[in-house]
Amino acid sequence: MPDFPYARLRRRPDVEAENLQAHDATDLLLVERALDSDIPGAEIAVIGDEYGAITLALTDAGLTGIRVHQDLATGRRALALNAEDLDLTGFVSHELDSALLADARLVLLQLPKSLAELEEIVDAVARWAAPDAVLVAGGRVKHMTLAQNEVLARSLASVQAQRAERKSRLIVASSPLPAPASPPFPVTVQHEGLTLVAHGGAFAGARLDIGTRVLLDALGRMPTGETVVDLGCGTGALAVSYAIAHPGAHVIATDRSAAAAASARATVLANGVDDRVTVTHDDAGSEIETGSIDVVLLNPPFHLGTSVHTGAATRLFEAAARMLRPGGELWTVYNSSLGYRAELTRLIGTTEQVERTPKFTVTRSVRR
Repeated sequence: MPDFPYARLRRRPDVEAENLQAHDATDLLLVERALDSDIPGAEIAVIGDEYGAITLALTDAGLTGIRVHQDLATGRRALALNAEDLDLTGFVSHELDSALLADARLVLLQLPKSLAELEEIVDAVARWAAPDAVLVAGGRVKHMTLAQNEVLARSLASVQAQRAERKSRLIVASSPLPAPASPPFPVTVQHEGLTLVAHGGAFAGARLDIGTRVLLDALGRMPTGETVVDLGCGTGALAVSYAIAHPGAHVIATDRSAAAAASARATVLANGVDDRVTVTHDDAGSEIETGSIDVVLLNPPFHLGTSVHTGAATRLFEAAARMLRPGGELWTVYNSSLGYRAELTRLIGTTEQVERTPKFTVTRSVRR
């Protein structure tokens, strides 16, 4: 196997820290499996390659035409930056669609956390890949469950778990079953005054997660802004609800997840506010002009992949500080145990508690 310089890979523009790596043992196992298969690069699709370790190792080994899908904007940018650093070209990025999987005979997958996301991916493989396609899915053993095997078995007749190596395990699934007439996602759920549409990879699916509910309860106390951002919008519940409550506002809903952005676009259309809400797939609203926003709504994550890490929230606080005009307001909901108030005061400006439940806190920060 070629000696690929995995240690040179970086996570940027995602959070970088000593305990956060740009590759893991699962990446290596998937690369080894692909190289042993002798399948040409043009017949290989890679899904969930967080920072490009799989795609770039295979490209470095001489395989060309590999198709890759990454859900996160940060992952896509990291892949491009790592490829530039290593002077590697010849792979093609796609959304999770037929162009990604058409005639693919080998699909390499870093298992996602969400079973719903896995179901949407596996359905896509059965729906669009070659009839003799083999899906090789891998993950860290501590994060793998039998439920993942059950999801794989819904779309692929043969599912075989391999022996664990280096604390990772591969699952080899083959013999795609006939795909149903309609794909399982997106799903649509009616809530009181709100329709939510969700793809499998969207956080909380078509449910209203608890934090979003608490922030929605504070909607009536929020100022009317001319230009508003729902930062890390998920399925778009906050953006759409704000647009309905404030008909004169223009709302930008942005998320680094492609599945979330697609869900939010569908939610916006389902609620008839597409003339007032714009959805973007972007990293921390990087395309939004500095000092141009009146109000930012934020329900920040506290995980980076499978790691609990506050760095994701800090990046979004910093993004809000950049995009808000002086006197603009950031409305944030977070798990009370995380105690973000001091950090919000430091990064944004004067911060006050607006609401507190047994689990969550809502704060209002005014940009200095």
